[in-house]
Amino acid sequence: MRSEAVRPFVAVSRSRSEAVQFRTILAATYPVFLVAAVVQRLRPGAAALPRRSVFGEARAMALSAIPFAFMG
Repeated sequence: MRSEAVRPFVAVSRSRSEAVQFRTILAATYPVFLVAAVVQRLRPGAAALPRRSVFGEARAMALSAIPFAFMG
């Protein structure tokens, strides 16, 4: 019975820990993706289509790549 009372706390603690890890990885990788987004924009063959800002593009790239760090 006591283990049932501890489980919700462990689940909350684990999810909070994973959220902190996610934000830490996002903060660490965002500058790399920001540079990549700027380089993409400066390429001579880049199309002049309406798109997100460089910062939005970097955030989107980071958010799409980070989940792979949590797989496995």
